[in-house]
Amino acid sequence: MPPEKSEHARWFAEEVQPYEPSLRAYLHVAAPRAVDVDDLMQESYIRLLRMRTRGQIRSVKAVLFVIARNAVRDALRHIKIKREVPLTEVDPRELADETAGFVEAISRRNEQLLVAEAIRALPVRCREVLVMRKILGVPQRVIAERLGISENTVESLVSRGLRRCSDYVRRKTKSPS
Repeated sequence: MPPEKSEHARWFAEEVQPYEPSLRAYLHVAAPRAVDVDDLMQESYIRLLRMRTRGQIRSVKAVLFVIARNAVRDALRHIKIKREVPLTEVDPRELADETAGFVEAISRRNEQLLVAEAIRALPVRCREVLVMRKILGVPQRVIAERLGISENTVESLVSRGLRRCSDYVRRKTKSPS
């Protein structure tokens, strides 16, 4: 028998809401800018509550973050489908620009894609902290408070993330011998 509404409210307040700051931080890192983080949080909460009505959840935090990750994947899939443009609709003149600016722009874009790939290859917590600190400019102290970790851990994760990204880019750009 499913729990009553007051039981749901109590459970949500005690078991789920304490993870709101870290869930929001995770979604800010994991979700593309085109997706509203509040929408993803709402979707994650709805999916979690549906699971709760079907039975007991052993680890709310683990399930909530898996649900959030899946919500981000669904949003990315939806965006990708909307962005796809048939080749017949591409004007070849837009692709053929002979200026040096065009070559530089392509090179810069390739570098950005490689760095983004390197960041995506990081472990989740390391990626989360690195993006918050180096891309979003969130102060180290604030990150530590949001994620419930020490400032030393934040510093260590940022350092480790930068080193791993640098190694990744170096491996990918290494010319064959």
